[in-house]
Amino acid sequence: MEKPTLLGEMLVLRPIGPQDADGVWDLVTDPEGRRLTGTTHEFTRAEVDAWCAAVADAPGRIDLAVTMDPADEYLGEIVLQDIDEAVGSAQMRLAMRPAYRGRGYGTEAIELVLGLAFDGLGLHRVGLDVLAVNTRAISIYENLGFRLEGRRRDAYRDGERWCDAIDMGLLEDEYRARQIG
Repeated sequence: MEKPTLLGEMLVLRPIGPQDADGVWDLVTDPEGRRLTGTTHEFTRAEVDAWCAAVADAPGRIDLAVTMDPADEYLGEIVLQDIDEAVGSAQMRLAMRPAYRGRGYGTEAIELVLGLAFDGLGLHRVGLDVLAVNTRAISIYENLGFRLEGRRRDAYRDGERWCDAIDMGLLEDEYRARQIG
């Protein structure tokens, strides 16, 4: 599958590559980001370097670096994964580096990827899960038309406590209705 580059008003989304390893390292070692995404694996720098070098060729997924043109600095990443063309579905996830959260970049990145999912790939559904403690992300997803589909109790860790996962989804017709409105 050809990995696209997407152009927005503020952002350029392009395939993640070896040049992004420093930014990815910053992302996966950020305590607050790890908490809000439920990340428990302790990544090594070698794992990050290898992943950045190989992920562009991984099947069934599109991993895009969130950047601003012309700087091309890795601000975060947005991913369509578990792409199932037969069912017409995929899962989405977004993670931004600490310095770039709360600036609207995530919202624009999601809008660009939803356009790719529904217009470019012809998908019927995009789903995601988000930790219940990540209220800012839940609000963004709701504002973009995602609907609550379920709750998985104690699905993640939040430090020493358990945390629920909120399952959300957006269907193609809901996406199209929002584009018209």
